[in-house]
Amino acid sequence: MGHYDKHVFFCLNQREAGEDCCNNFDATAMRLHAKERIKSLNLDEKIRINSAGCLGRCGEGPVLVVYPQETWYTYVDREDIDEIIDSHLIGNRVVSRLKI
Repeated sequence: MGHYDKHVFFCLNQREAGEDCCNNFDATAMRLHAKERIKSLNLDEKIRINSAGCLGRCGEGPVLVVYPQETWYTYVDREDIDEIIDSHLIGNRVVSRLKI
């Protein structure tokens, strides 16, 4: 796959007021939390946290996708992000309750 073992893409799309979009759910802060947590675990050379524009699943948002497994997730808070990091990114176990 290249330099990183996994890439995580957070949709950070912002639509006009009233329209569904991931950034209405604090996606930018959740991405920053994930990036900082991965760095604090010294995994930033193996796991890359990326920003993405619209991933086209606005009604299911907020969303992120993990590659190379092509696993799509939704989340509510930092605890959900931490669960994705601990279970999927580190433990290679899909978090079924957050998968979309």
